[in-house]
Amino acid sequence: MPRILLLADASSIHTARWANAIVNHGWQVHLASLHAVREPLDPGISCHRAPFPAPLGYFANSHWFHNLINRIRPDLVHAHFASGYGTMGALAKYNPFILSVWGSDIYDFPRKSMLHRRLVRFNLSRAKLITSTSQAMAIETRKYTKRPIYVVPFGIDVDQFIPRAVSSPFDPADIVIGTVKTLEAKYGIEYLIRAFKILRDRHPSLPLKLLIVGGGTLLNRLTRLANSLGLGHDAVFTGQIQHADVYKYHNMSTIAAFLSVLDSESFGVSVLEASACEKPVVVSGVGGLPEVTEDGITGIVVPPRDAQRSADALERLVLDRDLRLRMGKRGRERVLRLFSWQDNVKMMVQRYDDVLGARDA
Repeated sequence: MPRILLLADASSIHTARWANAIVNHGWQVHLASLHAVREPLDPGISCHRAPFPAPLGYFANSHWFHNLINRIRPDLVHAHFASGYGTMGALAKYNPFILSVWGSDIYDFPRKSMLHRRLVRFNLSRAKLITSTSQAMAIETRKYTKRPIYVVPFGIDVDQFIPRAVSSPFDPADIVIGTVKTLEAKYGIEYLIRAFKILRDRHPSLPLKLLIVGGGTLLNRLTRLANSLGLGHDAVFTGQIQHADVYKYHNMSTIAAFLSVLDSESFGVSVLEASACEKPVVVSGVGGLPEVTEDGITGIVVPPRDAQRSADALERLVLDRDLRLRMGKRGRERVLRLFSWQDNVKMMVQRYDDVLGARDA
């Protein structure tokens, strides 16, 4: 049985999904992290908590990580994130070493200073294989390395995210514009609220509702914004929810909107989840969002930070039920074709096999 040592944020649902999937493909999985486990992990996964916390821990834990590698003797070390965990992996000088870029580690971290850029270049130079979840992020990563970058999408469970009836606080006649995102500035929730205000003012007789799902540091501020715009009765904020319930909220929506403002929105898992539930989407043209949305086919791409253009796109879908249904169905078809989680995991495992084959050749 091949043995892999994952080096990643154990509190992340994305880490948990990768680790659980690799176990199911017959690998012995070890997970090393500076962060505590928060998401359910397969009992076959061995977790190792580093003694020193981030951010200095990415350097201070080098001796601990070196000893862990010697004890486990993995066939592969795979670090997720080109900055922190990538640094730990690169300093270990282990071969073969795989590095996956995620988003802010490539879009934001290297722009902080020359030192940050050099660190990312160094980490990438140590990797036998580099993966990215989107073509857009692969292009950004090529600014710091000449090595090949393989795109392996972070797909979704197409059996969980399906169109289905769910219990909802909304009336069946309501037209619900929904989003499922962490309430932080980069995700542009403010622009969604303002776009909804414009839309409601244009069509006061329509039963329009706004559903904002997720927690974050801006929850109170965004709630106050909605109230100040007179949307208190039409805007629903759920706060933090369990990941297992995400599919329910996508299915409560009529239209899904994701108006991120930064390119570090590198892929768009929530967009795919909504599309798989046959919801037409309105997304901003940043990062990887245009890659997961076929403009005019599965949704509409709008400029970032533009509440007016966002309202126009939402209005088009609100007023045209046939268009909503057509885009929703085409969205699910595209997810099934390109972004099935099981297919994407097979792509990653094939990359592992390729690396091992090259090592043994």
